[in-house]
Order: sequence, then C-alpha cells, then structure tokens
Amino acid sequence: MSKKIACNHQKPPGKEIRKEGRKPDCWEFKRCGRQPGGEKAGELGVCPAATDKELDGLHCGRNAGRACWLVAGTMCGGKVQGTFAQKYGNCETCDFFKAVIEEERPAFKTHPIKKAEGGRIR
Repeated sequence: MSKKIACNHQKPPGKEIRKEGRKPDCWEFKRCGRQPGGEKAGELGVCPAATDKELDGLHCGRNAGRACWLVAGTMCGGKVQGTFAQKYGNCETCDFFKAVIEEERPAFKTHPIKKAEGGRIR
C-alpha cells in the first residue's frame, strides 16, 4: 500500500497559492484536458500523471500532478513523451516545470526519495 507524501501547503514567501490554498497540478496549469473526466481524455487518453498514485503529494500535487516530468507517457507540445531519460530535456524548458521549481524552492526534488522496504516511493 502506498503512503501519501506529506505536503506542506504553506504559502512560499512572495508567491500566490491558487485554488483555495492548493497549488495547480500540471493539467490545470497547462489546460490539457487529459485528467480523468477531462474534455480531451476520451480523444487523447487519460494522462498517466493524473493517475499515478505513487507520487501523490509530491510538491503538494494530486497524484503526479506536480511531478509530471517523472512520469513516462505524458504529452508535451501535442506529442506523447517517452521515458524520463528521453523527455527530461524538454521538461527543463517547460513553463510548468519552472513554476514548480520556483514555488517549491528550496525543497524542490527532481526525483522522489525511495524507501528501503520494497522500493516504494516516499
């Protein structure tokens, strides 16, 4: 069973927190419509970042919503991206990725910490 990653919803100094104290997930920021029930989910499929429960809570996101760069199969520029190694260069130039870095400093993580037991993401 996966544990939710602890999230601190405190407002970073000088930053605005949107959506009633919650930071936006990638599908809200990018308005891609690929979240479950989203307007493009039927046509393009549900984005794996919107359903990846292992990263729930990382950077205060729902599922992998604030760590989409870690999930294979997300879309960027209308194209499905590959593995982390294949897509990370694109992610480094992404406006959402840059916004998360800025909002989460100094606690930003490019990758999650793994627990010893079972290699589950923590």
